[in-house]
Amino acid sequence: MRAVTWQGVRDVRVEDVPDPRIELPTDAIVKITSTGVCGSDLHLYETLAPFMGQGNVLGHEPMGVVEELGSEPGDLRVGDRVVLPFQISCGSCWMCDRGLQTQCETTQVREQGTGAALYGFSKLYGEVAGGQAEYLRAPLASANAMVVPEGPPDARFLYLSDVLPTAWQAVEYAGVPDGGTLVVMGAGPIGDMATRIALHRGHRVITVDLVPERLARVRARGAETIDLREVDDLGEAVREMTAGRGGDSVIDAVGMEAHGSPAAKAVQRLVGFLPEAVSAPIMKTAGVDRLAALHASFDVVRRGGTVSVIGVYGGAADPMPMVQMFDKQVQLRMGQANVRHWAPDILPLLTDDDPLGVDDFATHVVPLEDAAHGYEIFQKKQDGACKVVLRP
Repeated sequence: MRAVTWQGVRDVRVEDVPDPRIELPTDAIVKITSTGVCGSDLHLYETLAPFMGQGNVLGHEPMGVVEELGSEPGDLRVGDRVVLPFQISCGSCWMCDRGLQTQCETTQVREQGTGAALYGFSKLYGEVAGGQAEYLRAPLASANAMVVPEGPPDARFLYLSDVLPTAWQAVEYAGVPDGGTLVVMGAGPIGDMATRIALHRGHRVITVDLVPERLARVRARGAETIDLREVDDLGEAVREMTAGRGGDSVIDAVGMEAHGSPAAKAVQRLVGFLPEAVSAPIMKTAGVDRLAALHASFDVVRRGGTVSVIGVYGGAADPMPMVQMFDKQVQLRMGQANVRHWAPDILPLLTDDDPLGVDDFATHVVPLEDAAHGYEIFQKKQDGACKVVLRP
């Protein structure tokens, strides 16, 4: 089959790889019909290179049709149209019972000290072949695969794999009070969708970014916006818009590759080009993230407010402004999204009315064979690329 493979820093290629096969009774083979390129894929594209293996199949936002099942299929049937969560969970352990599928005790990658295994996401999370391919082996399929209706286009359901539950959890964790103001740092796919969800709930939203096309997208949905290129002091700009206090809640939807951290950017690039035996331990023990967005979140949140971190960070010893956080009495919540936990709340919104605008959420839908181009324009924020979807 054809699949998107990681070959090195900023080097992905579509190559022939072996077809997946049933290995365990609970497996399914899914023929992929659509698969997203995520901001987290861009971390693998460059920053998290030390944890990648040459030839790894990428992608953790897949949907398609069940083509083959193991001997223990549960309720799944061949021909079912399914969306796969980005994490692989058993659905029945202590963590899964509490809605913490990203901490699944059955699939935790204990040798790396990390949570549930993820599709296409490096040695840190199990090195499981991903979904940017013609076919995908789905472990524990009956506990993970979400059967969706026939009829609507793939775009209606594809984002259940990651974007929707990730943005939903970010808003839930932000705990925006009635009548409160939410500040969203970053208008990439997750920040954009978090903005849409918060607006749908009736919150006032201020979204911050520096890419004109992304700001225009959220502004068209009803958000107020701040262009980072036009303000000298973001904290003061937000306080001027919020009676001098700051946002009641803030979502950091940017993560480890924030603008405005030139020194950390240089370190990230240097580490990415070092041999794996040297670079991986550095990433696990050092503070190598670009923290501009996170530190700005602590600045713009009001005293007693909440910061919800959904952007991915990779450094183990990043410096945090503890004096400011403690003094302002900031509440902090974070973590990978628990897809199956939030899906029942989200599915009713995937109706004919499409209140979150998922049908036209992707800015670029390209053939799988053009994946390298999709990655490049997404990473460089070229051609208005905000969300790229691949079609095998």
